Amino acid sequence: MTKILLVEDNEMNRDMLKRRLARKGYDVLIAVDGAEGVEITQIEQPNLILMDMSLPIKDGWQATREIKAHPQTRTIPVIALTAHAMAAIAKSVWLQDVMIMIQSR
Repeated sequence: MTKILLVEDNEMNRDMLKRRLARKGYDVLIAVDGAEGVEITQIEQPNLILMDMSLPIKDGWQATREIKAHPQTRTIPVIALTAHAMAAIAKSVWLQDVMIMIQSR
């Protein structure tokens, strides 16, 4: 089964995405902040990461840099989730080979 790590601090967004992905047959792992996202990625080696960019403790930008710095996790695709698309796009220039920017509600 394909494992997706959802790193999202907003409970409503997290629950909605988790339910939709689970209904499609994905095994959904949850992290509520960037530090937990990095830790779960190292342990679980998910097939895909959905990463909110505005997270507590460690933001999504830093968490993604750390994930991409490790040989065991650098090839895991990361999709950035953000309600702040314009700011995220400006920051993502250096991450364009790593992230696909999508705007969430």
